[in-house]
Amino acid sequence: MQVLFVEDDAMNRRVVRDMLRVGGVEMTEAPEALSGLQMIDDMTFDIILMDLRMPGMDGLTAIGHIRARTDAKANLPVIVVTADTAPNLREECLAAGADELLLKPVAMQDLFDAIGRLVTERGGDTLLI
Repeated sequence: MQVLFVEDDAMNRRVVRDMLRVGGVEMTEAPEALSGLQMIDDMTFDIILMDLRMPGMDGLTAIGHIRARTDAKANLPVIVVTADTAPNLREECLAAGADELLLKPVAMQDLFDAIGRLVTERGGDTLLI
């Protein structure tokens, strides 16, 4: 399984990368949305983890770009990973095209549960964690 994590904070990327390694999942890191979108163009991913608050382009705008694609990558599962606790945030993220929302600090079991649900919904193999 290949995961892309679009997140501007290096420590947050490291923590999630270490969690995913426990489950044998490989993670590619993008430090901001524009480079993440370029990586989606150039590489193959099974799932995207997307921060909301980043310099330049925010996560909701990036999700909009993903959903506006005209190829199969438009349907990549996207999990928003954020520390934002604004009211109605879940609804806003889902309306923008996200499939799930996880709040930081992310618990490893919550991360694997969310990934497993989305992979299973799309007919893939579940993670063994």
